[in-house]
Amino acid sequence: MLAFFIRRFMQAIIVMFVISVVGFAIQDNLGDPLREMVGQVVTEAEREVLRDEMGLNDPFFVQYTRFIGNALQGDLGTSYFFKKPTLDVIFAKLPATLELVLGATLIVVLVSVPVGVYAAIRPQSWFSKCAMAFSTVGISIPVFLTGIGLIYVFSVELGWMPSYGRGETEQVWGSWRTGLTTADGLLHLILPSITLSSLMLPLFIRLIRAEMSEVLQSEYVKFALAKGLNPMRIYFLHALKNTMLPVITVGGVQIGTMLAYTILTETVFQWPGMGFLFLEAVNRVDTPLIVSYVIVVGAIFVITNTLVDLIYGLVNPTVKLAGKSA
Repeated sequence: MLAFFIRRFMQAIIVMFVISVVGFAIQDNLGDPLREMVGQVVTEAEREVLRDEMGLNDPFFVQYTRFIGNALQGDLGTSYFFKKPTLDVIFAKLPATLELVLGATLIVVLVSVPVGVYAAIRPQSWFSKCAMAFSTVGISIPVFLTGIGLIYVFSVELGWMPSYGRGETEQVWGSWRTGLTTADGLLHLILPSITLSSLMLPLFIRLIRAEMSEVLQSEYVKFALAKGLNPMRIYFLHALKNTMLPVITVGGVQIGTMLAYTILTETVFQWPGMGFLFLEAVNRVDTPLIVSYVIVVGAIFVITNTLVDLIYGLVNPTVKLAGKSA
């Protein structure tokens, strides 16, 4: 286990180094931040003085070395627009994004597992055929169209759900504000969570159905059914456990990918999270905030993949043994 952590830690350092280089390199192609900061009233000579003071005229290697030195001390720069450390700005928006991803993940898990298992057990039933048809359509529809459609139906026409914003929030710990503890906050979370889950849900239904169908053809399942064991125990305990390993493989990556899809979802619903913040930073050419966002999201991906590897060992101990023998 110690060797695993050391290996994963070294891999994480390499990945984060590459992400930092790429994120820092693209900032010069995003536009001139001084134009957004000082407007058109400042002369070109004054702009050059400001660029020298901010270190924007230094060579790339000098700028990156200075950035890494500060980053190792927990300083990823100061936002040009908010005039605050970028990490403070991002972490203030992080709770909203994490709660949105949590809501979407719960929908995916609670719906895809029973639907996928049932579709594998009863592939010819009308419900299974409808679920497979839904999964095909769901994969084909872009996330932002799903969000707009839900807003039109449930907010504009029916008036059941709020169409934008996060709703009422409460401060629960430090600067962490959550809407999960208020009825209004939960109501505002429903449509964005359904929208964000709409792309992953069909994928997981089809994946669980395919893996479960294969497991049900195995000899040990046929033997257990022949012995007269409870079918539900066989399906949801023995067979589902062996189905979940490839699902976890894809799920760990897809849950991290949902952080990227929050940009579209948060824009449609004006959800005050990291994705919406990133788009605002791009429009304002707030390069320190953009680079910090890329690094933070990259770190979340690395942490998610590490947790997936740990879950492997819990679901299938042979993975852990194979890692030791290797």
